[in-house]
Amino acid sequence: MTEAAQKLPVVVYTDGACKGNPGPGGWGALLIAGSHRRELYGGELNTTNNRMELTAAIEALRALTRTCEVELFTDSNYVKQGIETWIHGWKRNGWRTSDKKPVKNADLWQALDAACGNHRVTWRWVKGHSNDPGNERADALANEGVRSVLQTK
Repeated sequence: MTEAAQKLPVVVYTDGACKGNPGPGGWGALLIAGSHRRELYGGELNTTNNRMELTAAIEALRALTRTCEVELFTDSNYVKQGIETWIHGWKRNGWRTSDKKPVKNADLWQALDAACGNHRVTWRWVKGHSNDPGNERADALANEGVRSVLQTK
């Protein structure tokens, strides 16, 4: 993003994809600030859908080079509820759930928490595969992430 774009509120769409769960997975993010757009994607050979959903949000926030006002759209209730609600208890409980089990994907939850620290993030849920242009593009980028790791196999 350019310096001028960084001063605008940033709208982010994120998505994760997995071919098998676990299996090859990808993540994608679309960042929009005014007329500026940036697309990101990547993937892993052996992962889960939830890990890719989290990674998409982490990588999108890490891509912002200055403190931003961010409106982040995800089709993952797991990500939205986790970052807005569950994470507070996990942190109080030393990254354990209410029934004292280790939090799944704690490494990524901690990374997401850190990535959010630099920004003011408003989390929005969007129904997946419902013709929302931003979500559809993030989904396409996530699938490109899957293709990219399958090609290097």
